[in-house]
Amino acid sequence: MSNDLKKIDLYTWGTPNGRKVSIALEELALPYEVHAVDIGKGQQFEAPFLAISPNNKIPAIVDPDGPDGQPISVFESGAILIYLAEKTGRLMPSDPRGRYRALEWIMWQMGNFGPFLGQVHHFKRFAPEKIPYAIDRYDKEARRLYGVLDRRLAEAAYVVGQDYTIADILIFPWAARHIWQEIDLADFPNVERWYEKVEARPAVQQGMRVPFLN
Repeated sequence: MSNDLKKIDLYTWGTPNGRKVSIALEELALPYEVHAVDIGKGQQFEAPFLAISPNNKIPAIVDPDGPDGQPISVFESGAILIYLAEKTGRLMPSDPRGRYRALEWIMWQMGNFGPFLGQVHHFKRFAPEKIPYAIDRYDKEARRLYGVLDRRLAEAAYVVGQDYTIADILIFPWAARHIWQEIDLADFPNVERWYEKVEARPAVQQGMRVPFLN
């Protein structure tokens, strides 16, 4: 990448959704500056952040060099990764068939693998009252979703095919909390193989440490 690129402002916190973007920025070698948004202190509700992310959720970015050369803000992790892939022409298939396959798995992660595993985290770890019905419901759905991913990865090295893409980046940080979900990756051997391969990538290791670099 050109050394003349302006830094992208990344507004994030140490969550699976936040780490998707830092991993992608590392993989794409794009310069960026981290702005920690402490969601435990309610900083996501402050007016300056809401101007960037109206849904008061991290992550969000501001790219000073948008598509028309003007600054652009983008919220929602899936939209951010699509934006970054299209900005650089990397980590997204260029052929229409491959692009639609990637979009399928991007939407699967955004609508299923993230939200339902988030419910597992809530009801198993954080809910003040342990509700057996909720725990059982989301535990079963988590295992079903890991099964979906395992069957897909029986067919290909990565989620979209033989090449690593933003679909893998979107899924990985949620799978990285499999211990929180009480999921044994050995029960899903294709996911385990994929997970170990992705986890070994230096950009993934660096991106997973954001915003707590020390």
